[in-house]
Amino acid sequence: MSNRQISMNSDLQVQEGTVIWNKSIRFLRRFQSLFGLLIIILAATILCTRDGENLFLSPANLANVVRSVSENGIMAIGLTLVILIGGIDLSVGAILGLAATGAADLMMHRSMGMFETVLIVLAIGAALGMFNGVISTKLRIQPFIVTLAAMSIARGIARYWSNGTGIPISYGQDAFLAPPAFSMLSSRIWGIPVPALCFIGLGILFTIMLKYTRFGRHVYAIGGNETAAHLSGIPVIRIKIFIFALCGVLAAIAGLIHASQLSQGSPNDGIGYELNAIAAAAIGGTNLAGGKGTIIGTLIGALILGVLDNMLGLLNVNTNIQSIVKGLIIIAAVYLQKQK
Repeated sequence: MSNRQISMNSDLQVQEGTVIWNKSIRFLRRFQSLFGLLIIILAATILCTRDGENLFLSPANLANVVRSVSENGIMAIGLTLVILIGGIDLSVGAILGLAATGAADLMMHRSMGMFETVLIVLAIGAALGMFNGVISTKLRIQPFIVTLAAMSIARGIARYWSNGTGIPISYGQDAFLAPPAFSMLSSRIWGIPVPALCFIGLGILFTIMLKYTRFGRHVYAIGGNETAAHLSGIPVIRIKIFIFALCGVLAAIAGLIHASQLSQGSPNDGIGYELNAIAAAAIGGTNLAGGKGTIIGTLIGALILGVLDNMLGLLNVNTNIQSIVKGLIIIAAVYLQKQK
């Protein structure tokens, strides 16, 4: 074999190796959230062992993990929709607090049934979300500013409604007691927490909606290029308002679950929750500039944060250190998005 042939074969091997390497990198980047979740689960499995017992893998602890991520995950679904159209919603945590406060007040002080309470609370969430959508689209004010104002409005309504105090929830059949059915939101079915079933069910519903419906295609089109979407006949303003309303409804659902789990509604509930929900969407691969992301990715992002919190808690890591770790992970996730 001549030197020329040897050189050509060597070049071909290098090119093949480069192609395989590039394909591997693209594969890892495509599923980076899933790999991140598997790595954190593996770390928790290895580290959280005490006296020969694996604390992380115990059924009770795993149920606690999926239960604890449900509220954040449900809000993150709504935020993913908003981010996909190029927006942001900072009011979801305050809407959760308002929903929890409203539910507690309506059942405990107004003697309302569960059905009426849920309808009113969801309507409040939808109204606040619609407020965000209408003001940001019709008046052309940045969603960041509008939802920041809505956060203050929702928190103020909750504090006025409850006189600034938490409202404990007690169950019973008598007047001015919450219907026992409301406690179902904090119970378990077949050993699985109901909040987790709500979280998974909503995730499946909105995944189907985004992936297989014309509405979902419109959402991605608006986030990709709003001007082009408008020129192609997509009702951009109407869809944006509807998305913000959906986000408000999902935050209200999280608030109902929150009130049931804690057996109270407080105007201070949900403070800072919006940041965790945004983090779940970002870690799950949703592009904060809009137009790119999936609900499945967001669910994985919420689980990553939940498993991380649980692992650090089991290891008795200082809460301030936990915040630092989560912040670094968010930065890393957003950086990896930019490399795609």
